Amino acid sequence: MTSPTIVVLEGDQTGQELLLESLRVLDRSVVDVELAFERYDLSLENRRATENAVVREAAAAICRAKFGLKAATITPERAGDVGSPNAVLRKAVGGQVIVRTGRKLPRVRPVAGIHAPISVVRMAVGDAYGAKEWREGEGAGEIACRTETISRGVCRVVAEYAFVHAAKMGATVFGGPKYTVSPVYEGMLKEEMDAAAARHPAIPYDPQLIDATYALLLSNAGDNPLVIPSLNRDGDCLSDLVMQLFGSIAGAESVLLAFATPVEADAAFALTPTVVMAEAPHGTAPRLFGKNVANPMAMILASAALLSYMEDRRAKNASRAIYESTLEAVHAGLATADLGGSASTSEFTDAVIEGTKRKLEVWSTL
Repeated sequence: MTSPTIVVLEGDQTGQELLLESLRVLDRSVVDVELAFERYDLSLENRRATENAVVREAAAAICRAKFGLKAATITPERAGDVGSPNAVLRKAVGGQVIVRTGRKLPRVRPVAGIHAPISVVRMAVGDAYGAKEWREGEGAGEIACRTETISRGVCRVVAEYAFVHAAKMGATVFGGPKYTVSPVYEGMLKEEMDAAAARHPAIPYDPQLIDATYALLLSNAGDNPLVIPSLNRDGDCLSDLVMQLFGSIAGAESVLLAFATPVEADAAFALTPTVVMAEAPHGTAPRLFGKNVANPMAMILASAALLSYMEDRRAKNASRAIYESTLEAVHAGLATADLGGSASTSEFTDAVIEGTKRKLEVWSTL
């Protein structure tokens, strides 16, 4: 059997440091899985030097290999610069869904007592991102215009994956777009959510308008897991809110998925990812660069997420072992400063490595 290849997208500042920590966890001596790594330098310096050619090369490599692990990168603010590599990558690999799951972290106090996981299944392309914008007129009469588009195929995949993901989590599919105000545009996602609900009658379904979704999340007792399908812009905002509801952005990974878009909506279909790219949802934290104090948890969980999509049973076992060992380390009181602890970046990773090895060794005897 050919070893799975992970395309490693190197980044900037602490983004690169934390990527290296996650690669320590993916070492064969830890996970007992033979992995190949293909590296691309997506640092700001190299993106500028290659005029983003390296980003396109990395995207092509991910399409061939299926799996990508990306470090946080710097997005320059100056117009006309190389911009963010994320938009280029998402378009080039055909990304359709971004999944971010907020979960309760041991010893971290969540907002309003929330403790059950919440996953945001966000449209990865279209909507407000990449929209055509222009202005007309002048003075007080000047107007700003924007043309946004979404496709039924992507709406269908977002809705279907939300129900597939909810089945795995034992969750309710919750929320939705503002379809009452925008029945033609936002209503397209709601139509696909309703169709997916009909295909999955056993999955609890509680559609809400986006404004009600925000309000209900803040008043949610947190007893039941939720999966929230969303438009691109809504999902971007919802993800940030959900992460903070659990008290920290550190305990969540971000996963970009690409699928072969189904044509018909009335028949059941299987969603098999053609691309899986995982990363941490946080930025490069320049103030922490070089100090060995940044929290590697999200990047480590991103590596665990990649393993969970591999067919090899050993990879799936290693994924669970990494998830459990990461959370158990925090539960045992070993945490970086952002979570109230005093552990260094490398000390936390060492604990995850030790826990992962121990679990896999014990499980192998059962």
